[in-house]
Amino acid sequence: MPVDFDTATIAGTALWAIALYWGFSPLADRVISAFESWLGEDSPAASLLSVLPFLAVGGLAHYGLTLSLGSSWAVSLGVLSAIGCGVYELGRRDGQASE
Repeated sequence: MPVDFDTATIAGTALWAIALYWGFSPLADRVISAFESWLGEDSPAASLLSVLPFLAVGGLAHYGLTLSLGSSWAVSLGVLSAIGCGVYELGRRDGQASE
């Protein structure tokens, strides 16, 4: 099945990337730190490049769900996971602030 880059694919990939970025935010912070050590401490490119691994994994998640459940389910589950991971990240940061 060839990959069609329509709006549903782009939206689904972006939603899954955001969900994974928020859900694994300690890992995202380590990826940013690794890129900062390679590119320089105050490099804005480090923050931008740190999103690329999450976009790749988000694309794979969207593609796998599209093959198994269909495109509408892949986008719908991306929305649900982005909301859930966003709430998780807010709770995690609130818990860290209260310590």
